Order: sequence, then structure tokens, then C-alpha cells
Amino acid sequence: MSERHPIIAITGSSGAGTSSVTRTFNNIFRREKLHAAIIEGDSMHRYDRIEMRAKAVEAEALGNQHFSHFGAENNLLPELEHLFKTYGETGTGKRRLYLHNDEEAAPYKQPSGTFTPWEDIPANTDLLFYEGLHGAVVNDEVNIAQYPDLLIGVVPVINLEWIQKLWRDKSQRGYSTEAVTDTILRRMPDYVNVICPQFTHTHVNFQRVPCVDTSNPFIARDIPAADESFVVIRFAQPKGIDFQYLLNMIHDSFMSRANTIVVPGGKMELAMQLIFTPFIWRMMEKRKRLL
Repeated sequence: MSERHPIIAITGSSGAGTSSVTRTFNNIFRREKLHAAIIEGDSMHRYDRIEMRAKAVEAEALGNQHFSHFGAENNLLPELEHLFKTYGETGTGKRRLYLHNDEEAAPYKQPSGTFTPWEDIPANTDLLFYEGLHGAVVNDEVNIAQYPDLLIGVVPVINLEWIQKLWRDKSQRGYSTEAVTDTILRRMPDYVNVICPQFTHTHVNFQRVPCVDTSNPFIARDIPAADESFVVIRFAQPKGIDFQYLLNMIHDSFMSRANTIVVPGGKMELAMQLIFTPFIWRMMEKRKRLL
């Protein structure tokens, strides 16, 4: 953690909804006129798209049916830890981009599914913002979770997470239901052993819970709407959180535990704005005093 060069990290698995949370933070940054160094978790994959496919074939030939992007060995976790450490100390570091599609790749004149060259993080940023799969990994080799000043987990209930992934990969990436299902099954051991343990290290978790039937996510025709769900918000350290203020400001919200507030799904962005805007204000005030 660093008051001079703070770090915010959003962690969650593919299809969890981290991109939606990122949009909310981008709105806060724009409103508060903050210049954030953005780090995309996909840029820390070890292999590009073609290399990953080849490695997956090799792994399957050796009997490994669970080779996936979720696995620690397929990501540059020591480099991510070094980036967090270096940025916290100096406000500098190296980053690159992963080009998901032709639209993203066109300005760089590269094929989609490749990485841009490593480059320096822009100078004089106010904070570093990470969104990806591994923002809170703690294992025998790395302790990434120790560096963010604000660490947020995004964790829908599992069937909803699968529905969101199925819908995204089928509608936006052209995959079949069978291909996405195979990906889910292949990732399951790493989901259990790498992704889930991170949520014990996060400072705040957002878990979306549908109130419609999602018992068979593989035949769902659409994603449950925001108004068809609740969001469970759990604070690891509730001291200093003004729950009464949140209950007054967010209609139909309620407390389920001493450290947990539940809000209607359509109020998730409002809840995030109310919770995190004051936190970012305090973060920036501390930073200004040190500069």
C-alpha cells in the first residue's frame, strides 16, 4: 500500500462483471479529474491467442485437461506483483495491452489476439487501476494482495456468472454453447484453487444474486436484468462505513449481517458511487499532503 502512489484493483473471473465495475470507476475518475494508469488483467497473460491454443493442445496431449488462463502458471504474476510494488514506491512501471479484436488491433497494425510492446506507464498519474483475474493472488511465489490500497472482488453466484459468460462469448465473440461449456469445465480446477481464494483477501466484495430461475444456465436465453437481482456487498473491515447513510440513500436496501448490506440490482452503480467516491477523496487528500 502506498499513500503517495495508491493502487485500486478489481478482481473477478471471466464473465463476473468486472468490466461493468470498471466503467463505474472510470466515471468517478472523469468526474474527479483523476488521471489513472489503467492495467488490463488480460495484458498479463503469458501467451497470446495463438500461443495459448498451441500450449493447450500440448497440455491435452500430456493428459492435462484443465489448462486455462485462470492458472497461475499461464500468467505473469511475478511481473504483476513487481508492477504493483514499483508503482507504489515510485509511481512508475511497465505495461502493455492485449488486443481482443480487430477493432482494438487496427490502430496498432497488429493481428487481434496479440500483445502490444511493453511501454512505460504515463508520467504523473494519480493512481494505478487494475482490472482482471489475479489482483489478489497469494501463493508460495507471490503476494499481490498486499499492495492495493483498495481491493474489490466481483463475484456473482456461479450460475449467473456462467450465464453472463455464455451470453458474452456467444453474442460478442461468436463461440458456440458447446465451446463455452468446454471452457468453463476446463477452467474449473483453477477457478476453485486460484480465483476463489482471492476473495478472502479483498476489502469489499460485490456478489450479484438473481431472484429468477437460473437453475440451468446453459439454456438461458438472456442475462437476468438488474431489476431481477440483488447485490450483496460485504466489507472485510466495516469500521468507518456509514451503513445508516447507505440505507437512507439506497431505497429498499437492508443489512443482512453486521458487515453486509444488500441493495437492489439496479442500484449497484449508485451503491458503488456512494461507497467509493468518499474513499477516493480521502485517498487523494492523503496523496496531496505527501507531494
